[in-house]
Amino acid sequence: MAKTEFDEYVARDVNAQKGVSIPVRAGALERLFVRKVACTNLHPNADDEFTFETVGPSYKIIGEYEKKFRHALNSGQDVFDEPLIVEKLRPSGYLLLNGHHRWAAAMRVGIKRVPVKIVNQASESDIKKILENSTHDKRVALDLDEVIFRPSDAPNLEKALGFPYNLKYKQRIRLGTPALFYYLAKNGYDIWVYAHEYYSIEDIRGFFKGYSVYVDGIITGIGKKQKAEAESARRMEKMISNKYSETVHIDNNSILVTRGRTGEFEEYELNCPEEEWSKNVISILGEIEKNEKEK
Repeated sequence: MAKTEFDEYVARDVNAQKGVSIPVRAGALERLFVRKVACTNLHPNADDEFTFETVGPSYKIIGEYEKKFRHALNSGQDVFDEPLIVEKLRPSGYLLLNGHHRWAAAMRVGIKRVPVKIVNQASESDIKKILENSTHDKRVALDLDEVIFRPSDAPNLEKALGFPYNLKYKQRIRLGTPALFYYLAKNGYDIWVYAHEYYSIEDIRGFFKGYSVYVDGIITGIGKKQKAEAESARRMEKMISNKYSETVHIDNNSILVTRGRTGEFEEYELNCPEEEWSKNVISILGEIEKNEKEK
């Protein structure tokens, strides 16, 4: 496709999806077995800058991918290093969440099918249901990518999951994470995890189930939200903040406790060896609870 022709294709597709397509949950079997999808069955995201008339696709980036893809095809190598991240649509097809420029390059090169990873994201209705069913008025928020997940060669890791979980889940987590989550649940905290990357909420929940702990809320892709998506994320976060009188943000080096809507907060430093991080968090939270009871 020529540049103008491709721009017209994107505009037509976005317009055709308006008022017709909605994101829906993909079943476990579909997420497991659907690994490649026809390029024409993938739809550009109307909330992504890629489709904005004032921004649009970067043909410099697309051209770089085209060059890379042609070289891979000519040399018999794998064209894609990683799959495109997509969400299932009703009545048909998949919405591109991440990988628009690679999809565009594949279309222009003439590649018919591309590798995909189907994810299910939390919707506003999902968040509302979680909050309505919760009996707690305090929560803990943690960043999966920055705080919980760790490189496989990092020190002080939890033991890898055993069979059959290890067939699906390859992530490794910080030592003491399951013990911390157990403590939080036992002491009346809802556990909310956030991630910049796109993960399926079922995958995250299933992963922690392998460690015998439960996660209440899962919000992913926060580092990649565009315009309307970001507005939806703000609405969801407002619902969450209105539910809880206390939120505890646990980071690598600190704990931040915010209370009510006044903006008042307390910060506690986590100045301890890596292997004692979880123990230190539990100790500080225990002291906070003790002080609250004595007031």
